[in-house]
Parts: sequence; C-alpha cells; structure tokens
Amino acid sequence: MKGLRSLRALTAAFLVAFITATGLTGLAVYRATHDTVVALVDQRIASVSGELAAMGTHSGTAELIRQVEALTGERDTGDLGLLLTTANSRFLAGNIRLRHPLPEGFSTVDRALGVKGLSTGRALVRPIGDSLILTVVGETEPFDDYNAARARIYLFGFGSIILVVVAGIATFGLVIGRRIVAMRQTVEAIVDGDMQRRVPVDGSDSAFDQQARAFNAMLDRIAGLMAEISNVSNDIAHDLRTPLARLRGRLQALAQRAERGDAPPAEIAAEIEAAIADSDTLLAMFAAILRIAEIEGGARRAGFERIDLGAIAHHVAATMQPAAADAGRSLADDSPVPLPVLGDRQLLAQALINLVENAIRHTPPGSRIRIAATRTGDRALVSVEDDGPGIPAADHSRALRRFGRLDDSRTGSGHGHGLGLPLVEAIARLHRGTLSLGDAHPGLRATIALPLAP
Repeated sequence: MKGLRSLRALTAAFLVAFITATGLTGLAVYRATHDTVVALVDQRIASVSGELAAMGTHSGTAELIRQVEALTGERDTGDLGLLLTTANSRFLAGNIRLRHPLPEGFSTVDRALGVKGLSTGRALVRPIGDSLILTVVGETEPFDDYNAARARIYLFGFGSIILVVVAGIATFGLVIGRRIVAMRQTVEAIVDGDMQRRVPVDGSDSAFDQQARAFNAMLDRIAGLMAEISNVSNDIAHDLRTPLARLRGRLQALAQRAERGDAPPAEIAAEIEAAIADSDTLLAMFAAILRIAEIEGGARRAGFERIDLGAIAHHVAATMQPAAADAGRSLADDSPVPLPVLGDRQLLAQALINLVENAIRHTPPGSRIRIAATRTGDRALVSVEDDGPGIPAADHSRALRRFGRLDDSRTGSGHGHGLGLPLVEAIARLHRGTLSLGDAHPGLRATIALPLAP
C-alpha cells in the first residue's frame, strides 16, 4: 500500500481495477448470452430429434422417412437441418448433406460441415435402432457472422464505458491536482512570509470551494493569532513598564527612608501596602493572560454538557445585584428564557460576571445595567448593556484586543488591565460562538452569541 500514496498512483490503480472489472464483466456477459443461445438450440434440436426417434421406433423406417421429409417443409422446423442415414452413411431422407461424419451426441459445427447457409450451430446425432442414424442441426446465429458482430457490439459498448470513465477520471484528477497545487502554493507562500496569501475560491460552493474557505478561515485565524501575539508582546512591555517602574520607585524610596531612619512606621506600612497592591495588579494581569491561554487551548471543550444559558444569566444577575448596588449602579435582568447550549457552566458564568463587572467599572454612579437573554434562529443570545458613555464603533475592535484599554471612552476610578473583554471573547470562541460590541443608545451592549443545542 506504500505505493498508493500519490494521487497519480491512486488514479492509475483505480483505472486498472476498473478496466479489469469492466473487461471481465463484458466477457462474462458475452459468454452468458452465448451459452444461453446454445442451451436453447440444444433444447430445440433434442426435442425434434426425440420425437422423430420415438416415431421411428414405433412406426418403422418408411413412416420415419415420410415424417423427416414432411418436417423439412414445415415453417416451424424449416430452419433445422435434418438427415436420416443408414449405419454405413447411405442417405435416406433430409434437407442437408455432410462433408464428414459427426460424433454421436451434441457437438458444435461450423462452415466446415458443408451445410449451405450454416455459419455456426449445434448438431445432435442419435442412433435409431440398429441401422439408422438421425442427425439434427440447428443454427446458433440468426444471420451469418452474428457472433463476431455481437462481440464487436460488446467491445464497443463496454469500451465506450471505459473511455468515458477514463476521461472522467482524468478530468477529476486534473481538477484535484490543480486544487492541491493551489493549496501547496499558498502554503509555500505563507512559509516564505506572505501571510496574506489565500487559496483561490471560485464561488461555486462545491466541496472544493468549502474546503478552500475552511482552509482560508484557518489561515485568517492563524494570522489573527500571530497579530495578537505581536500586539500582546508590545502591550505587555508597555503595560508592565509603568507598574514595575512605580513598584521599583516605591521600594527604592522606602529603602532610602528606612536607611535614613526618618520614616514613621505608619508611612512605611502604607508604602508597603501600595507596593503589595501593585504586585497584586501584576499577578492578576499574568493570571488573566494564563487563563486566556488555557481557554484558547480548547481542553475544556471535552467536558461540555447541555446547560441552560438563560438560567445562568438570571443567576449571575441575582448574584451581582448587591455588588452593583454597593457601587451605586442598578442591575436588572429580563425574564429568563430557556436557552439550551452545550458548554461549560463555570466559564459561561465567569464570562457574564466579567461583562457585568466591566459595566460597573466603566460607568458613572447612577447608571443602569441590564442582562437580557433571547434566541434568534438557531443562536442563543445573552447581552449585558448599560447607559454609560459607551465605546465608539471605530474602537470596538481595539476594546476586544488584549490590553486594549480605552481610558478616554469609559469613565470610572479603575480601568482594569484590559484583559476582561478578551477573556470573554476567548470563552465565547471556545463555545463556537462570538462576542460582539454594539451601541445601546446610550451606552455599550456586549452580546455573547452561542449555537443552540439540538
């Protein structure tokens, strides 16, 4: 089987198998029809020979001669060759003469027998009594050279099938080959650094077209991940530089004051607490990055189960209402709608909590936040919206980027580390869904859309 790994080898092997099978089928059909005709002719000549033999046995030679002569002129048996001779080959009656004697029983005869109009046939030689021999000959061809014509018909018919299949397979191989070449060229171009290269799509929605779109979607995802890695590297360097510099400055100042001995213990304790807070911020940032990487790995998908996303949204709203009230915001949710999905209950609850916390953090006191659960077609939708300042549509994609904080568009005392929405998007993508941002007029609407469970 090692030799059948290439497209050319597989095509050649299929052609050889098909031609062999077709040829054997044609030969079998030819032999079956020929044997059927021979069997029918044998049956007919045996019937006529048996009737004459019985008549000769019971009525005598004279009556047998008369019957043979009569049969040669009848319409039903006029196409048969009849010959009645003595044991020493003396002619008594019949409509044929033989160039050479035939063996007793059935035999195949042809033109060499010397019977006028006979090209191929069957003969039955039967002894009658002790002194008479009856020979009955029947044609197996309705006209001369019928077997040769029939062989040509089969050869042409089955040969045409073979030619059509060979042409079809050649065309199929050409199409497949072009698709493979196009895909290989795309891969080679990407390996050479052209990340924008894609497999051509002809818009036919064929299996090849769907494969090309799936391959291109994979490339788009890879390109997006690579861009995210590049952006994350820059953003991590940018975002960590400030808190690390601040932490170092505090620790350095604390060390200098401790060395001079002029810092009150209360001030030293406050500086230590501030340094610990900066360290916690950095640790939370790295924990969020690791959490996103874990979710994007897809390992959690193995534990998916059928859950009610509407019930989860209602539970999150009830859980977060005290926190919203403490922050001076109101949180309400619509009547829960059953939304069966396949997913991880803990991750989806975390995603909704992140969206609510995001709304609380980036809206002014007195803002209203609402959780709504609906279904549209085959999609389950859960949205968290507020009436705060919102995010301009042009900045939606930046808000979903890791460390993509928009300090000018959202207000509040704390802006987080810019990983909340990317974490929610990673959870939605793990569930084969999407996270989209929209305008709530006023405010922001963040919507998670997941496929409904069957």
